[in-house]
Amino acid sequence: MHTEDTIAAISTPPGCGGIGIVRLSGSNAIKIAEKIFRSPKKKKLAQTLSRRILYGHIINPKNKEILDEVLVSVMKAPDTYTREDIVEINCHGGIIPLRQVLELVTSKGARLAGPGEFTQRAFLNGRLDLAQAEAVLDVINALTEQSQKTALEQLGGGISKKIEALREELVNLTALVEACIDFPEEDIDPMSLNDIKTKSLQINRSLQKLIDSARYGMILREGLKTAIIGRTNVGKSSLLNALLEHDRAIVTEMPGTTRDVIEECLNINGLPIRIMDTAGIRDVKNVAEKEGVKRSLRAMENADLVLLILDGSEKLHKTDRELIEKSNLKNTILVINKTDLPQKINLGNVLPAKAGNQKKTRIPGQARNDARAFNIINISAKKGTGLDELRNKISETALQGPAESTTTVVTNVRHVRALEKARASLDSFISQADKNTSPEFLSVELRDALDAVGEIIGITTPDDVLNRIFSNFCIGK
Repeated sequence: MHTEDTIAAISTPPGCGGIGIVRLSGSNAIKIAEKIFRSPKKKKLAQTLSRRILYGHIINPKNKEILDEVLVSVMKAPDTYTREDIVEINCHGGIIPLRQVLELVTSKGARLAGPGEFTQRAFLNGRLDLAQAEAVLDVINALTEQSQKTALEQLGGGISKKIEALREELVNLTALVEACIDFPEEDIDPMSLNDIKTKSLQINRSLQKLIDSARYGMILREGLKTAIIGRTNVGKSSLLNALLEHDRAIVTEMPGTTRDVIEECLNINGLPIRIMDTAGIRDVKNVAEKEGVKRSLRAMENADLVLLILDGSEKLHKTDRELIEKSNLKNTILVINKTDLPQKINLGNVLPAKAGNQKKTRIPGQARNDARAFNIINISAKKGTGLDELRNKISETALQGPAESTTTVVTNVRHVRALEKARASLDSFISQADKNTSPEFLSVELRDALDAVGEIIGITTPDDVLNRIFSNFCIGK
């Protein structure tokens, strides 16, 4: 990783637009830009104040040809994104001017930046810790306003502050234990040992609280995978269109219209929902339809939430019963569709007789302590009735209880793994402390927990992990 050279990249999306930006960062950023920039008033980039914008033209030094009319932003170290000198050349947002400007700056000494290299330099130069750097990508990829709010909170150091506080507590705990190694003639008195155990249990609870927040956090970051499942012509595609409020899936009376999984993202009460319309489940001989059914069943198995659609205007089919049985280990909402038509469906011989709208019920044949509870919602996708009730039930099921929007949550799988590793080391420490294990062995467990927590903010993160993290960024950020 070279941090002494100057990097450059196009920082705006490819294609045509009003403005496109070529960004440079490094000790020679201003010097390189100066070679190709001309101000009508003879102003120099090196002499301008930081955070100022100069108007002018990009000139090809070889033939003095004007390539573009631009605005150039100058930001001088250390008060910049990377803590290096940064120049941003605001061009017209076409492919040709951006490419020409990028070719010019690289010919004058800049190097093409790698994916995420600007943010990587911000991390290496102490502008951001690793958790904040990862939050930059989360802000860019936010699926809903709530997702963006959570990502911005983490970019501002929300999760980092909690991790730093945990590290400080672990450091203090480690110091107490290692004092016994440095002064072996002074054994840990029972009172101090009890204090150490109490403190370690408190830290463990804090770790567990962060781990528990990850389910909500991962939904905000990646969306809740929701599969619409059912036999043919029960209204799966109609429900997708109704929830999206536009015609995304083809709807016909002919069975088997949907042959592949159609995925869309929608916002339900601030939660990003990745909703999948699937092919109808039925016995088929056509190769394409067989593959569609196979994909539907796979989507059902992999989904976080299943919307199992039943046709309320028809009697319960054998396929309906089979799908209810298959869904007994998933978070499932039974959606009775076509309630605008005379109702013929009877769940009495599949679900307990007392089952009704939104009632939690049990599948017969299962032991009560293994009971799978269903939520039942009545809708008409055609008329739009019951959809708000369904949306509320989806978000309620996703959250599995209210979630405070102001509470810091873990949104990153890497963070969860590090927290689990730290908790496992702390569990081992507590177990060994109960057995009066030698302080040397206790110290090893605490050091492991300390390293695991440090991985989250980049204190103890290996280089290969860093490279993998920043490789997910776009070039130019």
